Amino acid sequence: MSIGLYADEQVPRAVVLMLRLRGVDVLTAQEDGSRGKPDRELVDRATESGRVVFTQDVDFLREAARRQREGVAFSGVVYAHQMECTIGQLVMDLELIAKAGRLDEFLNRVEFLPLR
Repeated sequence: MSIGLYADEQVPRAVVLMLRLRGVDVLTAQEDGSRGKPDRELVDRATESGRVVFTQDVDFLREAARRQREGVAFSGVVYAHQMECTIGQLVMDLELIAKAGRLDEFLNRVEFLPLR
């Protein structure tokens, strides 16, 4: 079973396109009609749709930490700093997560890229 990804608006379009070419299910915030919505709403939307958020926006780390502290469930956040990963690394790591991971492995967690 694969994991669907929810890409926030900070994610480069090239990453989304390359993931789709590799058969990864990616929904963007823009496609979902959620452009400009607060991070908490994007995390809620991803959780409702059974997807893990992928972001390069550090604010999502604060939202995930708040939820962890308060015991508010979420489907997981995968974060990559904009200066620490190439587009190729992002695509390879996200493809691995999407195709080999299970959603329950990401519940209430934050995963950092690049994978080590």
